[in-house]
Amino acid sequence: METKKFSEQGKNIPIEEKKEQDVNYSRIFKSKGISLTFKGICIFILTLLLLIPTIIISELVRERKSRQKEVREEVSEKWANSQTLTGPILIIPYKKIIQSDPKTGNVEYGTENLYILPEKLDIEGIVSPQIRHRSIFDVTVYQSELTFKGHFAPINPESQDIPENDFLPEKAMIYFGLSDFKGIENQLSIRLDNKTYELNASDILSSLNSNGLSSPISISSGNLTTTLPFNLGLKIKGSGDLHFTPIGKTNNTALTSSWNNPSFTGSFLPNTPADISESGFSAKWQVLYLNRNYPQIWKNQTYDISKSNYGVSLLQSTDSYAKAERSVKYAILFIALTFALYFFIEILQKKKVHPLQYGLVGIALCVFYTLLLSIGEYISFDYAYLIASAATITLITLYTKGAFGEWKIAIIFGIVLSSLYGFIYILIQLQDGALLFGSIGLFLLLAVAMYYSKKIDWYGNYQSS
Repeated sequence: METKKFSEQGKNIPIEEKKEQDVNYSRIFKSKGISLTFKGICIFILTLLLLIPTIIISELVRERKSRQKEVREEVSEKWANSQTLTGPILIIPYKKIIQSDPKTGNVEYGTENLYILPEKLDIEGIVSPQIRHRSIFDVTVYQSELTFKGHFAPINPESQDIPENDFLPEKAMIYFGLSDFKGIENQLSIRLDNKTYELNASDILSSLNSNGLSSPISISSGNLTTTLPFNLGLKIKGSGDLHFTPIGKTNNTALTSSWNNPSFTGSFLPNTPADISESGFSAKWQVLYLNRNYPQIWKNQTYDISKSNYGVSLLQSTDSYAKAERSVKYAILFIALTFALYFFIEILQKKKVHPLQYGLVGIALCVFYTLLLSIGEYISFDYAYLIASAATITLITLYTKGAFGEWKIAIIFGIVLSSLYGFIYILIQLQDGALLFGSIGLFLLLAVAMYYSKKIDWYGNYQSS
């Protein structure tokens, strides 16, 4: 009687020998007292233990991110910090009675200031970005050329409850506020009513939480009832943000730049969608005095005018640390799914895998994140993710070939692992849709796992029918 044979791993094995081999698998498990349930518990505990290196990696990402922030602050401190520009503001002192004696008729006068904002303010500028390198980090800074044009409206003394004779126009001043004096690149001067005045450091408006420059101006009582045009040219540098305060009754701002990744920040966005392309951006704002919470003219009150600031922030084109931080959050998912796949293959293919081998695969998955973090500091995140994932997939695929002894299993495992990395990459790129697509993906993975779990003999009776 001829013995029937079937092929396993390229070898012809008699059916009787195959059945004996299946029985031996069962005996091995039973003789060593290792049940599938116990091994599943061991794998679960190992998965939890691997949370420790993922937590360490998360701390490492935050540490490198913090270091990047420190470098940016250091460069910004030496170059110039973000700039907020406020002005010009016209300041006119006036006499005020602070004490009077009805019996003697003696009157003691003091002075207070009347703060007058422009009737119209037009700002035009070009922002030229630069990338400064410090160690392995890049810092975005900028130089800008700006023009402030507009005019102050005539003043009606009666509307301010100030007698016209009490004004002191000979002591009037013009003020312009900015955040960081280190950014000034030209001698600031303002042309007011066809006269030019140089501006110097001043704290006259410290009550508005604003540093700035001021200059005495020469105007007469007659100037108070006429329109005062002004023109100011400014070259200023800074880093990160460039903001403006809408102190005009009507404010029009137009900016252009070669930076192609702007973020429009502050209390107001551009009135029309900004034109953003690979060659840069252009944006226009129009803000009315009705849109803010402080008046055009006030006396000695204090207002927080900074709440109405608006402008642009020059973002880095990529933030590899933020994306690396997001990817580490999926580490436990990666490890659990990989171990589950290994566990299913082990059972279905009747191959034994030692818990140490599970641990080595888990460590390889953790090393992926250190590769991603370190490579991402030198090249873009997308290329870093490709290199790190390709290296990890190749390593685990080859190890799977050694563990199970079959290229077919190793290749299938490599394809599944590649799909997982691709799925996580898509989630990292998404913002608002990450939760939706992530939930759908997990649901499908769970459905596949439940389907194949039906074919498993959970009692360890590795016998052929």
